Amino acid sequence: MEAMTTLRVALAQINTTVGDLDRNADLIVDAAKAAAAAGADVVVFPEMALTGYPVEDLALRPAFREASRRSLAELPARLVEAGAGDVLVLVGYLDLDERGIRNAAGALLGGSVVARFQKYHLPNYGVFDEARWFAPATATTVLRFRGVDIGVAICEDLWQHGGTVTALSEVGVDLLLSPNSSPFEQQKDELRLAVVREAARTLDAPVVYCNLVGGQDDLVFDGGSLVLDSAGETLSSAGRFAPQLVLHDLKVNTPDTPRPTETSVHQGLSVSYVEIDDTRAPVERTPLPPTITPDLSDEAELWEALVLGLRDYVYKIGFRSVVLGLSGGIDSAVVAAIAVDAIGAENVHGVSMPSEYSSEHSKDDAADMAERTGLHYRVEPIGAMVTVFKDQLGLSGLAEENLQARCRGVLLMALSNAEGHLVLATGNKSELACGYSTIYGDAVGGYAPLKDVFKVWVWRLASWRNEQARAAGQVPPIPENSITKPPSAELRPGQLDSDSLPDYEVLDKLLDGYVERDLSAADLVADGFDPEMVAHVVRLVDRAEWKRRQYPLGTKVSDKAFGRDRRLPITNRWDGD
Repeated sequence: MEAMTTLRVALAQINTTVGDLDRNADLIVDAAKAAAAAGADVVVFPEMALTGYPVEDLALRPAFREASRRSLAELPARLVEAGAGDVLVLVGYLDLDERGIRNAAGALLGGSVVARFQKYHLPNYGVFDEARWFAPATATTVLRFRGVDIGVAICEDLWQHGGTVTALSEVGVDLLLSPNSSPFEQQKDELRLAVVREAARTLDAPVVYCNLVGGQDDLVFDGGSLVLDSAGETLSSAGRFAPQLVLHDLKVNTPDTPRPTETSVHQGLSVSYVEIDDTRAPVERTPLPPTITPDLSDEAELWEALVLGLRDYVYKIGFRSVVLGLSGGIDSAVVAAIAVDAIGAENVHGVSMPSEYSSEHSKDDAADMAERTGLHYRVEPIGAMVTVFKDQLGLSGLAEENLQARCRGVLLMALSNAEGHLVLATGNKSELACGYSTIYGDAVGGYAPLKDVFKVWVWRLASWRNEQARAAGQVPPIPENSITKPPSAELRPGQLDSDSLPDYEVLDKLLDGYVERDLSAADLVADGFDPEMVAHVVRLVDRAEWKRRQYPLGTKVSDKAFGRDRRLPITNRWDGD
């Protein structure tokens, strides 16, 4: 026989800031208060919500660890004062015990911390190197709350086989709570759902998965929190790329059989039990309808990620405005449109910096972009600056071409110093891969929104954003001519990108193989690419590593972002397959 208990669970998908413990604690209290007012029994916050995530080497600072522990200790009383003392609140934080520093979560109820949980699986690949900072868990706890056995699995523990989830499946739980800080990558939401679904089926229990939202340096956390039943079917889902409090009335089956009470060891983890006193009288509640958020298109989720990444980077590091060069081309137009969506046209400053080789249509397209969006616009010709440098040094050829880009870079950085704007670099991943940029020229800046976006996707995003504007009865922000004309750096007469690079449709497929999938030159030739083209592009990519190391930070949207996931030696003689 099984009994059934209904718990109103709340997923508090909040946007935290690393190191801002006071503000993060305020967000936690405010969300818990709102959840309590809505009749919630349980509130789940993201992984390390109290400290922000990832804390990286802040974890090594004793003062920061102590501040995290102190902030957690102060939270229960604040929750009671806010009217959320009767709600079971799960909060991620940074902890320390005799075995080391911990990625941890605390369960708070009735004015005290009733249990603590620690992460077992510590990733040392891709985005994170948690094994450098944290010690793995050796124990976990099952909470007994209102007749329901509740387990906790922190982020990676849900994604990896063995460890916490397997140990909990062996002892049996009725519900799993999973605080997460899982960063965005294109189409990752499908993988994420599959992971949570597998955990639910392994445990034969519902899973409440709460994910962080917001930008942190080059990472974007996209939310998308979920409630799944024991069969892995979605019961409720939160939106993406925005804070949200989702409540769901979850029906939990509890077996009418004796349960374990003694500590036992499973999968190398000791599993113990904490019985939670709950004196709150039953409350009559009107059942809530499930919250189901529609899926986003591929273009929509990428655009939202780029907008959120830029917005949070600008504001969280203390800027209020940005400046960028408007060339009339597709890249600068898309970056400007992202910036306008992120922080408002009144905070975006575009600068046209024509040289003697700049075409009239490029200057017109830059002005058109500014008029369409309402951003601040100015024209600062660079001809006189270029002439001074060129004549003094006797420059010509490539040196003269790069000099133009470097004069533009100096101009933008001067405006940044004088007026307090963050400079945006406008290069895309295809150019960055091949070294098709001028170091200390168009590569200058504090942030590069398109750094991890291939050129073909830049065109897709431009067309999509314009379509969205038309559908809403608005002026499309990106001039059609910027989308359709052949791309050019315009550093010499008649110059086109195709003079130096293969057609972007072909180039990006080749780069997908070499950069994203680590295929060899022989593999690419076997896939049908021209051998001479493969040799040329591979040589360009390999020789440009030094440039990529000096390129500004930019929003990570793939699993092979330069500077974050793909790290190759700069001094490198390997040229084999």
